[in-house]
Amino acid sequence: MELIGLHNVSVDYDNYRALEGVNLSIGDRDFLGIIGPNGGGKTTLVKAILGALPYSGRITYASELSAHTPRPLIGYLPQQTLFDRSFPISVEEVVLSGLQALRGFTRRYSTADRQKARELLDLAGIAHLASHPVGEISGGQMQRTLLCRAIIAEPRLLILDEPTNFVDNRFENELYRLLQRLNEQMAVVMVSHDLGTITSVVKEIVCVNRTVHRHHSNQITEEQLLNYGCPIQIISHGHIPHTVLGHHGDGDCHCSCSHEHNE
Repeated sequence: MELIGLHNVSVDYDNYRALEGVNLSIGDRDFLGIIGPNGGGKTTLVKAILGALPYSGRITYASELSAHTPRPLIGYLPQQTLFDRSFPISVEEVVLSGLQALRGFTRRYSTADRQKARELLDLAGIAHLASHPVGEISGGQMQRTLLCRAIIAEPRLLILDEPTNFVDNRFENELYRLLQRLNEQMAVVMVSHDLGTITSVVKEIVCVNRTVHRHHSNQITEEQLLNYGCPIQIISHGHIPHTVLGHHGDGDCHCSCSHEHNE
């Protein structure tokens, strides 16, 4: 079942074309890893899907799950969330705020709503922080909190833009395991520069470098990437994949990679 379809979608910033002629289908239970060079259009693609910027072409969205049980289509965890950590609000209340689109600002949260928030916090491993002010938790704990907020309304698609920024390796591994569990209930689209890691997590890879190409596999060869115009070299060391970047024409590397170049 198709949740979202992009049909010949292009995006222009001033006189620069950031995305051109994009055709992409996102289906129920897809788990897509979005990769590509910095400035290649990954975040622009996400914003177009979210309807957060103007575009040409057509984007179609699936109808609600049913007329009797309205359910939001998309949950979103942005790359950087502008959240006032000094605001007097608890971790649980941040998670509950993800229900405002369904409940409104004036309706009180029910006991069932609060139970659901606690269950999600428990799933994320931070249930013990439910009553803590958000100003007292770490960056990684805040990411988990915001992830819970993104999924509490049971979206059909979860989009994450570089979700492991500002978190440690332990949380990164836990996050990937959590996303695999969530994928049993919803489609997941994750933007990441860490090709070596996400290939072991996602089901398929989508390369974005102004145009978009979907690889119907989580394995992608160096030749495929070079043909697509993304200068990434894949190196395998035992069971742990590494990625090393080649140079662009100007001699500077504008991509990001998961490991240092001298490994």
